[in-house]
Amino acid sequence: MSVAISVQNLGYVYSDGTVALEDVNMEVYEGERVVIAGPNGAGKTTLLLHLNGILRSTEGEVEVFGRSLKRLRREEIIRDVGLVFQDPDDQLFMPTLFDDLAFGPVNLGLKEEEVRKRVKEALSILGLSGYENRCPHHLSYGEKKKASLAAIISMEPKILVLDEPTANLDPRSRAELIEIIKELNEREGITIVVATHDINAVPELADRVYVLNRRIIAEGTPGEIFNDAALLRDNNLEVPEVYKLFEVLRCFGYPCEELPLSIDDAVAELTRTINERHIHLHIHEHTHEDVNRIRSKYEHHG
Repeated sequence: MSVAISVQNLGYVYSDGTVALEDVNMEVYEGERVVIAGPNGAGKTTLLLHLNGILRSTEGEVEVFGRSLKRLRREEIIRDVGLVFQDPDDQLFMPTLFDDLAFGPVNLGLKEEEVRKRVKEALSILGLSGYENRCPHHLSYGEKKKASLAAIISMEPKILVLDEPTANLDPRSRAELIEIIKELNEREGITIVVATHDINAVPELADRVYVLNRRIIAEGTPGEIFNDAALLRDNNLEVPEVYKLFEVLRCFGYPCEELPLSIDDAVAELTRTINERHIHLHIHEHTHEDVNRIRSKYEHHG
């Protein structure tokens, strides 16, 4: 599997002296889905801004498909790496949605026919067909989130970098956007990098997780990261609610060695249990003690 993004010894200090990144090292493989998790102020957004060259540190190296971003022009970088900001109002600035989606392809030097084709396809993928002449700032927040993603998709990047894509979305819009991101990876083969506080979305969006707190603290599968209680406590990270539920069920006698991380995992676990074994939930002498231990485990999250 070829390396899509390589970050080597990356450090960054803002002009006011704030140290945002220290000796960050990570790799993202082509076609992979990677989530960057960490507490507030951990440097997640700063790292993402380095991945498509908006920020360029003199300390360390960022390579995309083996090419150093320091040696590439801006238009070369955005052909490969598309960055979707957390706030869609930072991305949408043209009078119509068509203009916003056409802006990138036009600046790539594409002909009008190709620009129109890409805009039409991006609108279709995001479920915004017929919105071409709408003013972006009159859209709902969920529609703006989709529009900002469509504006990047119209440039057909090989790598898609998203900063808090599900932030402030209602449940329906959140579920729709997660499915769209998954389909872009599965059907289009786009490499996905996501920074998020939405822990419940991590199992759906990640093959691997990097925990960042100025430097890379840990790396592993979602299961490996969420099973490391000390890591979560020290970096103020949560676990998915489904995971917590099955921890509690285990206190009542549910035989579950590998705790589910998502609804799909939970359905599969329960189906397997019903088909393969008989269980009896009960209260034993240590049940309440075990439940209180789980409560205490997550007290640091407030």
